[in-house]
Amino acid sequence: MRKPSIPRRALAALALALASPWALAQAWPAKPVTIVVPFPAGGGTDAFARPLFATMTKNTGKQFIIDNKGGAGGTVGAGVAARAAPDGYTFFMGAVHHAIAPSMYPKLDYNIETDFVPVGLISSVPQVIVVNPQRVAANDLPGLLDFLRKNPGKLNYGSAGNGTSHHLAGELFKLQTKTFITHIPYRGAGPALQDLVAGQVDMMFDGLGSSATHIKSGRIKAIAVASEARAPGFPNVPTAKEGGVPTYQVATWYGLWAPKGTPKEIVEAMQAEMKKALTSDELKGIWTGLGTDTPNLYGDAFGKFVSSEVKRWHEVVKASGAKLD
Repeated sequence: MRKPSIPRRALAALALALASPWALAQAWPAKPVTIVVPFPAGGGTDAFARPLFATMTKNTGKQFIIDNKGGAGGTVGAGVAARAAPDGYTFFMGAVHHAIAPSMYPKLDYNIETDFVPVGLISSVPQVIVVNPQRVAANDLPGLLDFLRKNPGKLNYGSAGNGTSHHLAGELFKLQTKTFITHIPYRGAGPALQDLVAGQVDMMFDGLGSSATHIKSGRIKAIAVASEARAPGFPNVPTAKEGGVPTYQVATWYGLWAPKGTPKEIVEAMQAEMKKALTSDELKGIWTGLGTDTPNLYGDAFGKFVSSEVKRWHEVVKASGAKLD
């Protein structure tokens, strides 16, 4: 008679329970660590993930490997990470999209608030309204608004997918400015941004981090940042408030989680390595170039921030009437 099999997560949890907390913290990482990034390569998540985990690889002498698993606005990769063994060798780099998803997807196979352990905030950058200069003649927000109001539905905007911050930032903009722009969802910010640069779509409401390089090269034009103040590294890009839309403020943030059940000692070791990397002069300079400051939000404080964002975006979805296209 065949013996019943024991789930891998249960075996991993048992092994971890038998190990001493001190030994766990001292030994980690003893092998490569996988970071599940739930979007295709080339988007805003990658813009912060790759320099951060390259620095941590250098600091620890162990590889931190990025595993891009795109699909369904980042929810496919989140589900994969939630089911991973909680042994300290799989972490999840999610984003503001995962605070929006509960209000957009009725049947998620994970819960961002209960199926993960919050590790820390990696970055928070303002959304930026960007256009392809060959397709959109406007040079500033008043000019863009004037065109949109005279030509409803003529322009379109690409997003990282249904239910992502790019999508909801666009819907919020339309709601607050009483304009209409056609939404075109992609399987990630990277593919959407590629098509914006190539002139296949007119505009995006993108995280400044992923658009930064293309703005500096002139391939796309920054119309306004959706923040209270102008962004670090981009002093010439005015705010939406300066352009006449004072209530339009949206940030794209990125954070790190561990699967539920990951030992506290390993989570704390990961936090220590994150802090060491994020406060290095090298990463501080990169973060400024991507339009953000170095964050300092870890553990329970980060978890409370995520919960507040889930509540905030629920209200935005409700008010805008945004739906999956």
